[in-house]
Amino acid sequence: MSFQYLHELIALAESRKVSIAQVMLAVEEEQTGRTSEQILQQMEKQFTVMEASARKGVEQPIRSRSGLTGGDAYLVKEYIEKGDTFVAPSTLRAMSYALSVSEVNAGMGCIVATPTAGAAGILPGVLISILDSGKYRREAIVMSMLTAAAVGLVIANSASISGAAGGCQAEVGSATAMAAAALVEIGKGTPQQVGHAVGLALKNSLGLVCDPVGGLVEIPCIIRNGLHAITALAAADMALAGVKSVIPPDEVIQVMQAIGQEMPLSLRETGIGGLASTPTGKRLRESVFGKSD
Repeated sequence: MSFQYLHELIALAESRKVSIAQVMLAVEEEQTGRTSEQILQQMEKQFTVMEASARKGVEQPIRSRSGLTGGDAYLVKEYIEKGDTFVAPSTLRAMSYALSVSEVNAGMGCIVATPTAGAAGILPGVLISILDSGKYRREAIVMSMLTAAAVGLVIANSASISGAAGGCQAEVGSATAMAAAALVEIGKGTPQQVGHAVGLALKNSLGLVCDPVGGLVEIPCIIRNGLHAITALAAADMALAGVKSVIPPDEVIQVMQAIGQEMPLSLRETGIGGLASTPTGKRLRESVFGKSD
């Protein structure tokens, strides 16, 4: 079974009276021939990698191989410790963890692409932050990764998760939707609420261009991961509060695809337009690669 639409996934979960994660687990068992225990063991291994990358940059500054970025996760951690923040410290920790994963990626470290390397910080950022809260069991958080995977599968099948195809909305936007969906399920939300979280998160990312400076997954990618971790938390809370996505999530996904197709090539991962085309963006590129002919 290959899910094309979110409403089909939601209907299946409702008809079986189970969570979306449980539907995805059953599908994985059927398609791979592995037991649920084996699948969850693999997810636990991935979660362990996520956790290590989320904590690494918070514990000590990490610099990218290019030298363009690094240390922001550590700066946010130090800021939190001062105890005078506008945003709740627990929320800022999700941001710092998301930044850390992206910095580990830029430093050629080990990460889990969820759904891509360019958007790999968002899901770990929020999941590790709620693990730290002590309110949720590790097993429940690992299980929620199947919900995120199911949402990512739907988006990949019906639209795109590629920045080259659909801009950063297809990468960071999809990751934000996946993370929001996982959070809603952890928070005991219904399959319908999971769907609304996807719609709310993704439509707040519509039109986001992919304009990496120098073609590297650093500027502005790392910062976007940090900020969108907060968006995922907010979208999940909105859905759990009963806020609905007036435009159905499947339609939001289709619109994201359409917007991506309308984007010029310069704004789809080429490093030509957007922030990459600014005087500073060009100067930073030259500092890494030298002047182009």
